Amino acid sequence: VDIIELGVPFTDPIAEGPIIQAAHDRALQANTSLDMIFSLVEEFRSKDSETPVILMGYINTFLANSKALDSIHERGTDAVLIVDVPGESSLEDIGIQNKNIASISLISPTTDNDRIQKICMSSSGFIYYVTLRGVTGASNLNEDEIQTNILNIRNSTNLPVLAGFGIKTVSDAQALSEISDGVVIGSVLVEMIHQESENKDYKKIYNYLNEISAAINP
Repeated sequence: VDIIELGVPFTDPIAEGPIIQAAHDRALQANTSLDMIFSLVEEFRSKDSETPVILMGYINTFLANSKALDSIHERGTDAVLIVDVPGESSLEDIGIQNKNIASISLISPTTDNDRIQKICMSSSGFIYYVTLRGVTGASNLNEDEIQTNILNIRNSTNLPVLAGFGIKTVSDAQALSEISDGVVIGSVLVEMIHQESENKDYKKIYNYLNEISAAINP
């Protein structure tokens, strides 16, 4: 993978489908804190200093842990995606002052052109285009609409535009990689990790990601 998106558990993850909602619930039941997530990133950084790590979460979690955010980059995080904050907002608005942290924003099929321009101006790292009118893990990708909307976004920014939500199969990833700068895979991978973690056998995950990588990087 080129980038790792690490979910921060929250009690009401409104943008998530059933699979990732269940993952939030499991993490909360295990008392997973933001500090524990930072420690996990630090452990990862001891083995990999290059692969970018993005924290994806909801505003209340970050507001409740504002002091922990002071060292967010020093502990290995490269970017933040806050789902329930308008894309026009800056990280400074929620207390993240570190200029080394990129601000990833979502643009959906229903975002109008005025907002697209404002979101692109306030974003860094890349733009996350939401391919579906629904929650994560939904289906029925409309490739023509996705291509049209991504081309429209590119009129407002030079940032890479990645496509996410509803990408499950190798063919999904291959098709969308041809009209975007990358694909984000969430629900399928989260469910695989859940299923395979009991027996600590991650070959299925490894093989799946290898197939995806080969399809989008021929």
